[in-house]
Amino acid sequence: MALQSEQPVSEPPARVAARLRLSFSNIALLKRALTHRSYLNENPNTVEDNERLEFLGDAVLDFVVGAWVYHHCPEMAEGDLTRLRSALVRNEQLAAFARVLDLGSGLRMGHGEAVSGGRDRDGVLGAAFEAVVGALYLDSGLDAVERFMAPMLDSVRERVIVRAEIYDPKSRFQEWAQSQKLGTPQYVTVSADGPDHAKVFEVEVRLRDQAYGKGSGPSKHIAEQAAAQTALGAIDLV
Repeated sequence: MALQSEQPVSEPPARVAARLRLSFSNIALLKRALTHRSYLNENPNTVEDNERLEFLGDAVLDFVVGAWVYHHCPEMAEGDLTRLRSALVRNEQLAAFARVLDLGSGLRMGHGEAVSGGRDRDGVLGAAFEAVVGALYLDSGLDAVERFMAPMLDSVRERVIVRAEIYDPKSRFQEWAQSQKLGTPQYVTVSADGPDHAKVFEVEVRLRDQAYGKGSGPSKHIAEQAAAQTALGAIDLV
């Protein structure tokens, strides 16, 4: 009789910290950062998943990466600085950082999420990376986050600039909207369907309550980028 696929045991948080050369005074913070919400469904005694730390890490990354871009690209104009920062903190790039660090092996998640490939899903990895940054900030402060991020940002800087990844759809659509004096685009989640481990988000981008495009994807960020890409096509800026 064929045995059901077994979920691989996650790497202990202390080992993850040692491997990444991160000194956590409170290792429980890193443990929480590596806890996907699907884990709570099967382990009701677990207090919290990583979503609050993800929220904090997102804000910390915006500042740290913004400061890094400002200091490392002294000749770059403000609009290009904004696009470069956006490219460096976009979910796909954060997921790439997470893969380099092999964060997936340390993620605690439910059986269904794990066997369906959750450990290598961009949305999961990008969120986990943000959560780890949030945990590091709470434990060791902003300087520790800057030291953690600097080598990774250095490693992708030229590729991001040379390949024009800084011109992501959301940034381009916002530039167009502002040039037309239409204000800042608003991204509205129209629907979020499916189970927790395989949700599909549909997002609409609007300017002054007028819809310009829709997009869908496995995370709000990806759906927003898709909506912006559709809007660019509608105004012939693809």
